[in-house]
Amino acid sequence: MTTGVKTHTISFVKSQKTMVKTQVEYRVSPPVTNQELNTLFASAWPDHNTWDFTPTLEMSLGYVCAFQGDRLVGFVNVAWDGGRHAFLLDTTVHSDIQRHGIGLELVRRAENLAREAGLEWLHVDYETHLSEFYEKCGFKNTTAGLIKLKD
Repeated sequence: MTTGVKTHTISFVKSQKTMVKTQVEYRVSPPVTNQELNTLFASAWPDHNTWDFTPTLEMSLGYVCAFQGDRLVGFVNVAWDGGRHAFLLDTTVHSDIQRHGIGLELVRRAENLAREAGLEWLHVDYETHLSEFYEKCGFKNTTAGLIKLKD
C-alpha cells in the first residue's frame, strides 16, 4: 500500500495583490479527527451536518488526506466491496483553496491506493456539475442507478 508523506506546491491568489505559494502534504489513512473532518466538510458543503466519520473510515479500504501545515484541506474516501471494486466517496477540498489541483491529486492517490490493493475497478457517482472534474481524473461517464433511501 502507498505509505509515506508526499508533497507538492500550489500557488493561488489570496487577494488582488498577493500570490501565495504553499506546500500541500498528502497522507494515506493518517490519524484524523471528527473535528478536522467536520470542519473541512463544513467549509466545502454548505448543508453539511456534523457526524461521526469513525465507522465509515474503519470500513474503508483507505482514505487520502491533504494537509497544509497541520490543517486538513482535502479528503477522499476509498470504500470497497471486499473484492474487485472500490468506490470514491466524499472528495472534498477546503473552500479556501479549491481549483488548484488538490482534488485531482487526491483522486490520483486514491486510484493508486485501489490499484496497489489489487482491485480491478474504481467507481464514482457524481452530480452533473462535477462531470468535467471527474473526466479530468480519468473517469468515463457511464449510466448508473440510484435510489434515495432516506429523506
